[in-house]
Amino acid sequence: MTDSLTVRDNRTGAEYEIPITDGTIKAADLGQIKLNDDEPGLATYDPGFVNTASCRSAITYIDGDKGILEYRGYPIEQLAEKSNFLEVAYLLIHGDLPSKEQYEAWVHEITFHTFVHENVKGFMQGFRYDAHPMGMLMASVGALSTFYPESSKIADPDNRHIQIVRMIAKMPTLGAWAFRHAQGKPYVYPDNELSYAENFLSMLFKMSETKYSGDPRIVKALDTLFILHADHEQNCSTNAVRSVGSSQVDPYSAVAAGIGALFGPLHGGANEAVLKMLRRIGTVENIPAFIEGVKNGEERLMGFGHRVYKNFDPRAKIIKKACDDVFEVTGVNPLLAVAKELERIALEDEYFVKRKLYPNVDFYSGLIYEALEFPPEMFTVLFAIGRAPGWLAQWLELVQDKEQKIARPKQIYTGPRTLDFVPAEERWA
Repeated sequence: MTDSLTVRDNRTGAEYEIPITDGTIKAADLGQIKLNDDEPGLATYDPGFVNTASCRSAITYIDGDKGILEYRGYPIEQLAEKSNFLEVAYLLIHGDLPSKEQYEAWVHEITFHTFVHENVKGFMQGFRYDAHPMGMLMASVGALSTFYPESSKIADPDNRHIQIVRMIAKMPTLGAWAFRHAQGKPYVYPDNELSYAENFLSMLFKMSETKYSGDPRIVKALDTLFILHADHEQNCSTNAVRSVGSSQVDPYSAVAAGIGALFGPLHGGANEAVLKMLRRIGTVENIPAFIEGVKNGEERLMGFGHRVYKNFDPRAKIIKKACDDVFEVTGVNPLLAVAKELERIALEDEYFVKRKLYPNVDFYSGLIYEALEFPPEMFTVLFAIGRAPGWLAQWLELVQDKEQKIARPKQIYTGPRTLDFVPAEERWA
């Protein structure tokens, strides 16, 4: 066998031939390696799944060394420039770009389903005045499963489709209402004459005007940000969606799990950390001292480097252009000069080049969100709205994959064994 791995167990001297497929071996094949038949076979220990593939997927391709990101084979640069978010969402869910008729039907369906049940409004109004919008989004998305109990019939393709449409359509409504709630402002209903991104801006910022009209440059920048966040392979939140979805639960519950994972500061909160860092630096003159602090281990350089990318994050280049478009409308954020100078130094300084610390998508996105007057708590909500089609595409792929089983990782037990229980009256005597 040519595409195989020969493993010699030095404990027993036995050799095993393990097939290699697509650059991987099946973990179950290691189970045959054992000391004797009465003991469990060999398993792998991989905290954080840094070198373990949990699925086969045809959705997103990443080459971290070359800085490549593709959705269904299409480069992210082309999609960001020539497509729009709802077309990209169709591509992720269905696997192909839509025809004119398919696209129009898809947009109509999503537009038609932007409204939520009035009871959802009451549910959200029950949160404290200072509730975190991400917590509100997570709870309200999970609550949708109670409004659509038929969503549990995940074996029905038509039923899956309508739940996916509902989820993509309602995410901006729920996200915008969470934003308004924190400000004590009345919730704004969707305006189905507006595009997806402009409708979201309307629900966020509309006040007493009869009709909201967003600046086309802002609308385009927000749509681009949604595209850039739409999917990113098997990251923490996608893994959460797949793991919970493997129990065959409804998609709302699975996506709520993804939102919970994204809520964590190590995943969705990175752009807020970048803003805090830039504010702390303050001016371009303070950058050299900050850089020295990073090299001495006294400071952390946020927004640089990535678990996957060992080259320039392709999304960062696109988002930098979106920054320029937004600042044309809002005025330039003074922190932009700090960000650009920090980027220049990091790309030239041997310390950072050697460590392949290139700007990632979070480095500039926070500046855009702040320019649009979003509080930092809303940054991750925007991320979640953009990521919804990717989560749903991954969930859909999971439930149709006959190789998938309910997630149940192994563990290495490190606690005590065979202790004798001592009754309370004896322990306390």
